[in-house]
Parts: sequence; structure tokens; C-alpha cells
Amino acid sequence: MSIKHKLRRDVNGVLLLNKPKGITSNDALQIVKRIYNAKKAGHTGSLDKPATGMLPLCLGEATKFTSYLLNADKHYIANCKLGVITTTADSTGEVIQTSDVPDLNEKILRSILSEFTGNIQQVPPMFSALKRNGKRLYELAYEGKVVERDPREVSIYSIELLSLNDDEFSISVHCSKGTYIRTLAEDIGNRIGCGGHILDLERTAVSYYSSKNMISMDDLYDCAETGEQELDKLLLPVDSIINDIPEITLTHSSTHYITNGQAVMVPHAPTEGLIRIYNENHDFMGVGEILDDGRVAPRRLVNLSTI
Repeated sequence: MSIKHKLRRDVNGVLLLNKPKGITSNDALQIVKRIYNAKKAGHTGSLDKPATGMLPLCLGEATKFTSYLLNADKHYIANCKLGVITTTADSTGEVIQTSDVPDLNEKILRSILSEFTGNIQQVPPMFSALKRNGKRLYELAYEGKVVERDPREVSIYSIELLSLNDDEFSISVHCSKGTYIRTLAEDIGNRIGCGGHILDLERTAVSYYSSKNMISMDDLYDCAETGEQELDKLLLPVDSIINDIPEITLTHSSTHYITNGQAVMVPHAPTEGLIRIYNENHDFMGVGEILDDGRVAPRRLVNLSTI
């Protein structure tokens, strides 16, 4: 199936791509955008080039809600090597220090891992997409420059030790947005006294999106051969992004007012916070917010004519 020279189309939804190793998140986004011939597409937080796993890609109207996934919790499985520190804190970097690894057992390592749960301070790595004076840190790093980075607070909800084999161990991590697993592995290695780095990193979940719904790039290409209808079946609905917030259903007249940007009273609505809005046909309309006086005000609406 040729995916070239076709007019871009309105296609809406979320694709849970299983990003392969060796391509950037933006590379993956552009490939999927071309396959779907989508007018609009965006990703919801980068995975490093060597990393694999869940990369939620938002198409069409779903791009209006990417911030909800950018701010969501993440789950990872990381394979780590002790005794070797690299420039990038992963296996793609140059080795800058090696050390003997102290005697370890699972009990000792679990005790050390417990020190990294909760709210912790992390210094972002130089090889990261954060900006300093308008320039990405990784761009400065490739120029051989190192700049001061302020520590940031992140939350590690849990770290589970999956295996320990001599100087290598595997962990499962549930963490907040902004957590660098490479930095976590390096910090754990430093706490042990020998340094360390990531060998492999896989993101297994974002928010409540689980790995069982991920689509590989190969499967996506295969599906593209069967046509757009089959491709579209792979997409999760736009409102799945915010499936964890309460919903309300409007009457016909309330739908009219909300569509025109006006706040409305809705019986039995929650008393505060964000809310999913549906019309009388239960079509997803977007996100609203409960005002102090109890009315529902629109905050981010979809264009129903394109869905």
C-alpha cells in the first residue's frame, strides 16, 4: 500500500505504539503520521532513542489533550549494570569510569532501592531534552559542554527488584512525570559505591494504558497494507486519555450553550475539578471545569464535525 502522495485526512484517536530501539520519538511520530495520512499528530513525552516500549501517539483531536499524558505516571523496566559509569548514563555513552562492585545480595539491594522511593531529588542528565538558554542540554553535551543543572523533585512510587546477577540487576519502576530512569540507575550505583548505567529501558505503561494494547511498528506496517479502515481500528478513542476523570451528559440545550463557550448548570455534577463532557448522544465533547458557583464551564472542546 502506498502511503505517499495522499491527501492528509481527519483521523482521531490514540495509538499506543511499541517504539522500537534505535529511533527517536519524533521519528516514530512522523512515521505513524505518514502511515495514517493524518493532518495532525503529536506524542506525549519522549522516549530515549535506545529505549523501547509505550509511546502514546495522539492523532487529530486527541492532540488537544496530550498534556494529560505528559503529566501522567509512567512504568518502566530497566536492566542496569553496576561498576561502569558512562557519559550518557546508558550503554550508548562512552565509559568514563569503572569500579569494582561490592558484594551484593537481593536483601541488601532491596534495602538500598527502598531509599529511592518517595519524593526524591534528581539532577537531570546532560543528555536530556531540557533547554538552557534556548538550547537543548543534549546539544550542549554533544559540543562537549557541561552546565550546572538544578535538582528537581520527582516521585518514585515503587521500585521492585526483578533480578540480580553479579554486576547486573533489573528493576520495575513506577514514577511521576519528569523522572529520569538513567539518572536513577546511576544514583543507585553511586549509593552502592561503584556507579552504574542503564543497559536496556522499556516503558511498559503510561497512566492506565497498559502494554497489552501496544502495537508494534511491524504490525502497523502490515495493517497499513489492508487499508485505512483497519488502521483506524487500532486507535483508542480520544476520551480514553482522560478516562480517569468524572463525566457528565448534557441536555440538548446545555450542549448548545457549552458549544458556544458558556457555562451551564448540570444536575448531580461533581462539585469541583475537571470533568469529561458528553452531549445527549453521548458523543465526547471535551473537558470542562466546575466553577465555584457549581456551573460547568468548557475548557477544551473537540471539533465534533471532524470525528
